[in-house]
Amino acid sequence: MAYLNGTATVVGLADGTTSMYTSTGGGVIGGGAHESVAQATSEWLALTETMLELFPVDTDAGLPPTNCVTLRVFTYEAHRAVTAPEDDLGYGGHPASPLFHAANRVISELRQIDEQHR
Repeated sequence: MAYLNGTATVVGLADGTTSMYTSTGGGVIGGGAHESVAQATSEWLALTETMLELFPVDTDAGLPPTNCVTLRVFTYEAHRAVTAPEDDLGYGGHPASPLFHAANRVISELRQIDEQHR
């Protein structure tokens, strides 16, 4: 996710690894060790598998434009990505909106874990 003041990246892997990184130096590492995060990540990844046709093959690893989100999928066959304005994804105006909302559930769980450990 790209904003005027920085970016945020959420990573969820099939082995349960889940982390969030921000360009300002913050983030949450190792969130997948918590059941609520692992469950949200598992649901996000399962949904992603059902929607792979939305992701064209992509060789650009660059950041999305400001106020846009890039959803990336790394499979054994190819790297895939779809980029859309955050508002389109957030308000259901894009076919990948369900994936955006699933990713945001992961972010919410990561934030709760982070707040509990402060």
